[in-house]
Amino acid sequence: MSRLRANLVLLLAAMIWGSAFVAQQTGTGNLGTISFTGARFLVGGLVVLPFALRQFRRVHPNEYRFQSTDWLLLVLTGSVLFTAACLQQYGILHTTVTNAGFLTALYVPMVPIIGLLLLKRKVHWVVWPASIGCFMGTYIMSGAHDVQLQMGDLWVIGSTLFWAGHVLLVGYIASRTRAPLVVATFQFFVCGLLGLGLGLFIENPSIADFGGALFGIGYVGVFSVGMAFTLQVVGQRYTQAADAAIILSSETIFAALAGFLILGERVTLFQLSGGLLILAGIMAVELVPISPIGKPRTLG
Repeated sequence: MSRLRANLVLLLAAMIWGSAFVAQQTGTGNLGTISFTGARFLVGGLVVLPFALRQFRRVHPNEYRFQSTDWLLLVLTGSVLFTAACLQQYGILHTTVTNAGFLTALYVPMVPIIGLLLLKRKVHWVVWPASIGCFMGTYIMSGAHDVQLQMGDLWVIGSTLFWAGHVLLVGYIASRTRAPLVVATFQFFVCGLLGLGLGLFIENPSIADFGGALFGIGYVGVFSVGMAFTLQVVGQRYTQAADAAIILSSETIFAALAGFLILGERVTLFQLSGGLLILAGIMAVELVPISPIGKPRTLG
């Protein structure tokens, strides 16, 4: 897969995630955050499982033999995903869809910073202004300059550190194993089992609670988890984590659009200019590296 196609795959994932913010806010019923997170990720894992088993049978004996280290990394990836998803889901229930989409994008500048400080991973110079531009764009779109942060916003902010770690882990393990569907499915089941196990212990949900959240579990499980997270893993095999974070930040635009169309949340022209800033950042990280100004110059 080419880098352009990989980035288009990531853009599609962002579109699905943005629209799913509405279902995550309105489709939980009386089901607790942890139980809802576990259920939706188990549904997503079941959706992708047949394709993952087929890929594993092809890759494991011929292209890359999975080792115990790989499975441990996948358990870690699923655990980080579970933590990020729970914190975000709890926050979404106590803030607006637009704000949740904006605050989640805080992970965008975190990805290259963490990659540089902890992993010594250098990125193209355009990533830095593009990351800042995407963050400022999400700030403008959220209208946060007119709104005081509430408790729900703080939970979403807390999730961004784990989202940044998840993006870095996914990029590494997907490239290492060359089996993105296996990576996606395994992390889904780790996240799902953790969610249902802890949810049954902490929240003690009833069968009726799961029934009341059935639409939300099904919609988010199939589309946001089964499709979008799998697209993320597939796309990140062929592009850098920092680039992926910038492209995935466009979910803010789609979250605001969904909030406007479905929930009636207002979006001003000034907020729309933030969306243009995000798009500019995405275009920059896509086009500058292959342009004359983005290529390293040689002397002589």
